[in-house]
Amino acid sequence: MKAIWNGKVIAESNETIKVENNHYFPESSVNKQYLANSQTHTVCPWKGDASYFNIKIDGEVNKDAAWYYPDPKPAAKDLKNYIAFWKGVEITE
Repeated sequence: MKAIWNGKVIAESNETIKVENNHYFPESSVNKQYLANSQTHTVCPWKGDASYFNIKIDGEVNKDAAWYYPDPKPAAKDLKNYIAFWKGVEITE
């Protein structure tokens, strides 16, 4: 699977985890040069507190387009060290 935005591959892995129709990529498969920490945080009742990254490529910013669970609840423990994408990030095989 690949995560692509603004013509750049942000992540690529054969080891994604699909949850609620989102592909979560192993942190090690993500090109972190394109990510910048965001101050945004949300709460999922069963996964826990989510943190976000802005994606920055060629001077353009896709705010809060990647998220992860730094300390997921037990039901979502497999998502630890995985990152998912949305907001126009294309996920392809």
